Amino acid sequence: MIDYPGHRAFCDTSFFFASLCPKDVNYERAGQILEEALAQNISFWTTWDVISETATLLLYRFNAKAAIRFLDEIKPSLHIVYYDDSARQEAEQIFRLFIRDKKISFCDAISYVVVKTILKDIVCHSFDEDFSSLGLTVNR
Repeated sequence: MIDYPGHRAFCDTSFFFASLCPKDVNYERAGQILEEALAQNISFWTTWDVISETATLLLYRFNAKAAIRFLDEIKPSLHIVYYDDSARQEAEQIFRLFIRDKKISFCDAISYVVVKTILKDIVCHSFDEDFSSLGLTVNR
């Protein structure tokens, strides 16, 4: 059983993509995580950056129907974290710091700042290695 302090989890693009694309290697695991989270009444948190990245990735790597399904069916149930310029500036520093060693995306840098500072280090649903390598608590 997954432990969800505060009954919240941050969701990354890789998790959303795996949840909707049966061809993804993590599709089954994403489904198991979703079932467990629903059984525990866990709220899912994310950012507009992740929503944008997910819709685009679904369109480019899967299909338009999945991208629209994500926007119509999943996005409305999400808690979207809003942040200010100080979070963006911190994300830029993180991006610059890890760009050579970890090759993180700017979206992941923003997610890191949001999870660490605004959401107080909640559990993350991500199949992206960057989250673990940055020291975030990841459930796969």
